[in-house]
Amino acid sequence: MQLVLRDVDQGPYLSKVLIQGQADESLSGEQLSQIKSKAILMSLKLADKFYNKYKMHLLEQAAHDVIGVVSLGLMELSHQDQQQAIRLLTTADGVVKCFQKGWSMLSTVSKHKLANGKSLYGDVDKFLLEQVSSPPDAEEWQGFHAYQEALVEYQHQQSIAALMAQFYVQTQYDPLDFLNLESVLAEAVLYRMLFDNAKVRQDLKKRIAKVTLLDEWFTLEHIELQTQKALAELPAELAETISKDLGKNFTPALLRTLNFAKSYRELLLDGASPERLERFEHKEGLVGLLGWPLYIVF
Repeated sequence: MQLVLRDVDQGPYLSKVLIQGQADESLSGEQLSQIKSKAILMSLKLADKFYNKYKMHLLEQAAHDVIGVVSLGLMELSHQDQQQAIRLLTTADGVVKCFQKGWSMLSTVSKHKLANGKSLYGDVDKFLLEQVSSPPDAEEWQGFHAYQEALVEYQHQQSIAALMAQFYVQTQYDPLDFLNLESVLAEAVLYRMLFDNAKVRQDLKKRIAKVTLLDEWFTLEHIELQTQKALAELPAELAETISKDLGKNFTPALLRTLNFAKSYRELLLDGASPERLERFEHKEGLVGLLGWPLYIVF
C-alpha cells in the first residue's frame, strides 16, 4: 500500500498526516510500519467483502478506498489537527476507528441517493465512494470536497422531508422528484396563509375561489411574518439551516405568486375553462412562480 504519492497539499489527509509525523519526528518508523500494516489489513477485509481479495487489481482498489475513507474519518475525529491525528493513528485501533467513522459519514449522506436502489457497497453510494477513494494516478484528492457536497445535499433532503412532515398531508416524497427546498416551504407558507394554517393538500387551485384575499396579505412584511411563523414550528437548528438556505428573493417571489393567485382566482370566478387557466399559468411563468403548486387539476 502506497500512502505517500503526491504533493503534500494534494494528497489524501492520511498521507499528509504521515508526512508531517515523519518530518517533525512525532511518528517513528516502527509506528509508521504498524499504521501501514493495519491499513493493509483493512484493505484485505474490504476486498473480501466487496471485491475479490485474490485479484491484485481489486485488492489495490480496496487499498485506495481505505486510504480515502480513513482520511475522511481521520479529518472528522481529529478536527483536522495533525498532531491529534497522529496520536489517534498510533493507538491500537486508531486506523479502524477512522475507517468506521469515515464509512459511517458516507453511509449517512448516501441515504437519499439509495432511496430507490442498492449499491455494490451496501449502504454507501458507489459513485460517492469512487470520489472519496484515493488512486495514485489522480492529480489531487477530492474526497473531502465530494463528501461535503454530498453532506449539503443530504441536509437539503432532510430539510425537505421535515417540511413535508410538518406542513403537508402527503408526508412522503421520492428524492428522485428533485423537489426544491424553497418551493416546498413557499407552497406551505402560501397554503397556510390562504387556508388558516391548514396542512397542504393538492386542492389549492379548486379552493382558492372561495377564499377572501385580504389586502394586508400583499406586503413583504406580512409574507416574511408568515414565513417566520412557519419556521417557528420546526426545531430551532433545522429552522436556522433552512433560513440560511433561502435566497434573498424568497419573500418578493412569494409576493409575486400571491398576486398571481389573485388573478387566477378572478379567472376562476369568471368561469374560465381549465385550458384558459393552464395558458394563464404558462404565460405568467409557471416555473417561476415560487410556491405555486405544479399538480394538474382534471
